[in-house]
Amino acid sequence: MKKEQKNIYYITGESRNVVEQSPFLEKLKKKGYEVLFMVDPIDEYAVQQLKEYNEKKLVCVTKDNLQLEMTEDEKKKREEEKAAFEDLCKKMKEILGDKVEKVVLSDRLSNSPCCLVTGEFGWSANMERIMKAQALRDNSMTSFMVSKKTLELNPEHSIVKELRDRLKANEQDHTVKDLVWLLFETSLLTSGFSLPQPTVFAGRIHKLVKLGLSIADDEEEEEAKEGTKGDDDDVPPLEAQEAVEGDEMEEVD
Repeated sequence: MKKEQKNIYYITGESRNVVEQSPFLEKLKKKGYEVLFMVDPIDEYAVQQLKEYNEKKLVCVTKDNLQLEMTEDEKKKREEEKAAFEDLCKKMKEILGDKVEKVVLSDRLSNSPCCLVTGEFGWSANMERIMKAQALRDNSMTSFMVSKKTLELNPEHSIVKELRDRLKANEQDHTVKDLVWLLFETSLLTSGFSLPQPTVFAGRIHKLVKLGLSIADDEEEEEAKEGTKGDDDDVPPLEAQEAVEGDEMEEVD
């Protein structure tokens, strides 16, 4: 470990290949920090009891207690970013509702636009996966230990910056709402969670493909004429956009 690394960082997952691609490691790799890969199911149970080693605290990089060491300049920059992205965080929390506990800026991302982290004392995404696979699991215990997720945004990512700018330009921009849901669902996948409704997610992707190919969505136009919407209020479908131009996908990019 480097001298400036104060904690022992670890990440749990299904396999080494899975955890190596995790967005949670981006900033740690950049700083050159050591991270333990724990890929055996028993590891999840072990770290619940093993809190420290050689007076070094064990910190899970997929939970919201991660606090990386920062210089004074980095701290100042982070305060400025918090102020600049405050409205976007509030808007995204409003859109996602009770799907997330809060939306904040991330200290752990450098390449990905966002990720989902769990509470310090709740189950990690990998532990949720293990417990769901138990044949005789206690559902009451599951609902208690599955903590609400926190969506963390990377303020340096172009997607996040563009969402902020679009929100400033027009608070009623439907594109922002649609993309927020897409970011949330892709974050579920990249952060190790399972999608509750894969077909809804696939429908969003298909509509984006149609948008990129300038193909009119017949079903959406029919719904608009009849004044009806889908039954899924929990995870709303992509909203119809008026006057979609051929170069709209380039603007989204």
